Amino acid sequence: MTAAFTPAEIAPQDHVAQIAFEDLSVGQTAEIRHEVSEDGVRTFAALTGDTNPIHLSEAYAANTRFGGRIAHGLYTASLISAVLGTRLPGPGAVYLSQTIKFRAPVRIGDVVTTQVEITALDPGRQRVTFFCTCSVGDKVVLDGEAQVLVPSRDEIEAELA
Repeated sequence: MTAAFTPAEIAPQDHVAQIAFEDLSVGQTAEIRHEVSEDGVRTFAALTGDTNPIHLSEAYAANTRFGGRIAHGLYTASLISAVLGTRLPGPGAVYLSQTIKFRAPVRIGDVVTTQVEITALDPGRQRVTFFCTCSVGDKVVLDGEAQVLVPSRDEIEAELA
């Protein structure tokens, strides 16, 4: 099953401001909330080709250690990309690396809160280090560290000229 998306649904958010490296500081945070849906899990499976029945078959998943279906771990981890690309640092940021520790399963219907926090800035290379978490309620389901390249104010101004 493949979901069809209209261009408006996948178009970039024009109202999100681009943040320059110089405007960032250690301790800044941003987050999004996302409800994991049946359609989301099936679409992720179709896009990636990961049709592991633990994600798609309740009959199969009922006999696993989880006792039912779970969302793809990378579906949950991909929410980190959504925060970095749309909130902090936002448009123009380039994802360089990510470490991930999966701590608990995510199920269909769970609301995942994904938060990033700046933990280090490297002005010489315009790189930002983030501590990233995904939580369901009070339970951290994954965490890790991301490295992101962020354009300078001069680079942003040059792009807009």
